[in-house]
Amino acid sequence: MTVIHWFRRDLRITDNTALNAAVSEHGGDVLPVFILDEALLHAKDMAPARVQFMLECLQVLDGQLRQRGGQLIVLRGQVQEELLKLAHEVQASTVYFNRDYTPAARTRDGQITQALEAAGCAVKSYKDSVLHEGDELLTGAGKPYTVFTPYKKSWLNAPKQRIEVGTWKLAPKLESPITGLPIPTPKLLGFTVAQQLPKGGELIGQAMLKEFAEGERLQRYNIDRDFPGIDGTSGLSPHLRFGTLSPRQCYYIAVANTNIIISSRQQLSPQSSDPKKSGGDAWISELIWREFYAQVLYHFPHANHGNFNKAYDMVTWGSGKPAQDAAHFKAWCEGRTGYPIIDAAMRQLNQTGWMHNRLRMIVASFLTKDLLLDWRLGESYFMQKLVDGDPASNNGGWQWAASTGTDAQPYFRIFNPKLQSERFDAEGQFIRKWVQELARVPVEYIHEPGTMPNMLQIKVNCVVGHNYPAPIVDHAKQKDEILARFKVAKA
Repeated sequence: MTVIHWFRRDLRITDNTALNAAVSEHGGDVLPVFILDEALLHAKDMAPARVQFMLECLQVLDGQLRQRGGQLIVLRGQVQEELLKLAHEVQASTVYFNRDYTPAARTRDGQITQALEAAGCAVKSYKDSVLHEGDELLTGAGKPYTVFTPYKKSWLNAPKQRIEVGTWKLAPKLESPITGLPIPTPKLLGFTVAQQLPKGGELIGQAMLKEFAEGERLQRYNIDRDFPGIDGTSGLSPHLRFGTLSPRQCYYIAVANTNIIISSRQQLSPQSSDPKKSGGDAWISELIWREFYAQVLYHFPHANHGNFNKAYDMVTWGSGKPAQDAAHFKAWCEGRTGYPIIDAAMRQLNQTGWMHNRLRMIVASFLTKDLLLDWRLGESYFMQKLVDGDPASNNGGWQWAASTGTDAQPYFRIFNPKLQSERFDAEGQFIRKWVQELARVPVEYIHEPGTMPNMLQIKVNCVVGHNYPAPIVDHAKQKDEILARFKVAKA
């Protein structure tokens, strides 16, 4: 009897929990399906970059399935309607899928499960996109964690799911009784992609993970990861976002390069008292942050559109001058603020669909604490641009920077963009790459070009206010203003 595997954020055949279960239980009678959801495609925050990356992932996935005797059935429309119709046409006994945890996904999946079961089709869902789901790790009082450090400790010591291997070597025959749609281009879906994007697909993701782990970048991750001018990160976030890699694969390859060991109960314990993290330790921490934010949104869905910390609902955003706020937001989006590290970061985002994590914190702090603008504006803009845009991680990161989230940056701790620039891009290597107007500016002026003597500005073709904008706000003044606003809200 035919069963359906519904691909979603798991666009791979390796270590795919629901797919492995379907194939193990039903052999070759598994119909792999992906549905282009019209509601998501037309959502305000859908990024063309994510659409292109996703479509490339689907192309690779279809090729892998064809090598095993089948093909990916691609449908387009309203998800529940398309899935019910397909299940009826192929007389499917069961639909398999891997769980998603955002508020919207949980509502959708609950409705679809109810409809399928009412139609006589069983539903089996599995944990796959995280190592630990929201209800797995709770405090001693049975409450969800809202502080990262105790959550991390619990996460590290919890037994881990092992990687599934070998299933697909059986090469089951995936015969399709129906014909789906050809995998479209972004243009056919109404998207124009002008960015220089990473390539999608499991084969590329697996190769990138292998190269990251076997080279020096994982070993040096704790040292290099904060410096945007260095190729010190994994670049794997889009692949985790679309599931062309499993978090288990990332975790176990990192464990092999950490200061921690796995006991016979699959728990982790310190191997040495050296307080300095290894690269693998630091990368595991980033994987844990990803799951921390997922469980926060799972337990506190109000944070999806509002402040996690409702005490800060009284914080006033904006200058009170709508035209000025609009101009400032536009300058931030376009990388024309007059603060080199901010402008370089935003231009990187606009041109590549990706931004270095340290820079995400800096530009988010600048929007909220220097421009005094609502974090939701920046969160939405990021989702419209990021190839790795994930609702939970993006929301968590923005609320951290705005000091409205869980275990967030304290409101009185405000990034100074010039000092951040000097610390993490000391020679201006990253700035010069993305802000061409500053390419010839000497290092002693690269973080504050307006301090250059006038004749030098002319000589290096960077006249501030002409070739490159003067700072649109004064950091010291804005810092005092945002501190006052938070203090009023806390009163």
